[in-house]
Amino acid sequence: MTNTPSHRKTPANQRNRSRRKPMGWRVRLILFALLASLGLLGWAVAARLLAPNSNTSRTRFDAIIVLGSSADSDGNPTPEQLARVTEGVREYEQGVAPRLILTGGAVRNHFVEARVMGRTAEAQGIPASAVFLEPMARNTIENACFATQIMKAHGWRSAEVVSSAMYLPRVGMIFSDLPLEWSTHAAPPLAPESAVYAGVETAIETLKTARYLIWARWTERCEP
Repeated sequence: MTNTPSHRKTPANQRNRSRRKPMGWRVRLILFALLASLGLLGWAVAARLLAPNSNTSRTRFDAIIVLGSSADSDGNPTPEQLARVTEGVREYEQGVAPRLILTGGAVRNHFVEARVMGRTAEAQGIPASAVFLEPMARNTIENACFATQIMKAHGWRSAEVVSSAMYLPRVGMIFSDLPLEWSTHAAPPLAPESAVYAGVETAIETLKTARYLIWARWTERCEP
């Protein structure tokens, strides 16, 4: 009786390899985009952590620059805007600088941020002669550049820059490119902020930082 030879069994790992299809170009592109996005976000986070907060040891300055924040739909200061102006006024009263430069145009509605902030500062006791308005800026780069133009026109060379704490890393990056002695200063919120709000705002600001690093820093430059 002739024995029929048995078929050799293919190892399971070889069968699995033979079933795998090569990765398509679409999948490769998606993976590359995901990795690039993660790398860019990592770069933005690192840049925020390493961002300068000053280029001088000064404690007294020629001006206090208060960066704009939108007014509400009725033309009143929002809590964030009020916090920034109030901190600018406090610094003025402590003798940090003899004048305020309030910067911001009509961005989210038709109310000019600088004018609303100017009314608030004067209502808090700052004389009109010490308030300078920059009413055209539509973003942080323009805030910095147009305020620097005002300073240059008056021969002022140093400024304390007031904004909300989460924005200061990007503010420091922007002012690093300007011909000023400067230092950033955080405006504390007037009321406690929820962890959810703070997390969302930080995430948005990280994305804005990424955009600044790869795009806005080069394409939206403004010569003061």
